[in-house]
Amino acid sequence: MAILDQSIIDAHVHVWEPPSSSYPLAHGYSSTAIIPPSFSPQLLFEHAHPCGVNRIVLIQMSFYGFDNSYMLSAMAKYPGAFAGIAVIDEEADHPEEEMKRLKKLGVKGFRLATHDRDPKTWFDSPGVRSMWQCGAEENLAMGILCNPDVLPIIDDMCEAFPETPVVIDHLGRIGTGGNVSDSDVAAICRLTHHPNLKIKLSAFYALGKATPPYDDLNTLIKRLFEAYGAQRLMWASDCPFQVDPGHTYKDSIELIRNRLGFLADDDKEWILRKTAEQMFF
Repeated sequence: MAILDQSIIDAHVHVWEPPSSSYPLAHGYSSTAIIPPSFSPQLLFEHAHPCGVNRIVLIQMSFYGFDNSYMLSAMAKYPGAFAGIAVIDEEADHPEEEMKRLKKLGVKGFRLATHDRDPKTWFDSPGVRSMWQCGAEENLAMGILCNPDVLPIIDDMCEAFPETPVVIDHLGRIGTGGNVSDSDVAAICRLTHHPNLKIKLSAFYALGKATPPYDDLNTLIKRLFEAYGAQRLMWASDCPFQVDPGHTYKDSIELIRNRLGFLADDDKEWILRKTAEQMFF
């Protein structure tokens, strides 16, 4: 099968190194709280390359705040290996200007997360709406980190900005805490009428029973596959968190590659490479 031959794309990884004058931590972060203390591209490759992964989408790590320079340096050091999803201050004046600047440096999208803010108020803010509008105009993806309760608001935003590429991280965090709720699955499946929205199949270490080989997630993934089709799903590891004790990089990729009997080889090729390739490379 061709997909096994060094052609897989990991659509979600974070990298960082111990804080330095070149790459300081953002305000509010202490080096003692950074676990692991380092996850450099070299460490990442030690996990990814043996599994046939040689292209990776880097997600700006929260430790660096709005300073995307470490991620950009990794992209420049390994040309062709990485695409980048940046984080910027959506409350700044004209965030679209920063989006266009970063696009010239190879950034393909921007991560948005509500954190402790009211989701409705936050999505309605002028800065966030400017970002979605710029995403539509510049073909820059909005990468959404959210819990299931935010899915109806994403529905509204996709209605307002139908041309904006959108990808929901980590299956919308359905199954966090151990329970895969039917109502949450129905909520994410209701978004299928937005053709520019895609879903990351990722962070298996944190969903459902959160125990390899993650077979309890099969039904959830099957329902998403039936709703979206393979061409709107993409696999990702969420390293380095996927390689915490009790989990391995191979555990994550093997769920897609060998443990979902409803996927044909062509479906696996889309989920493990083509969907992310079309969106980010």
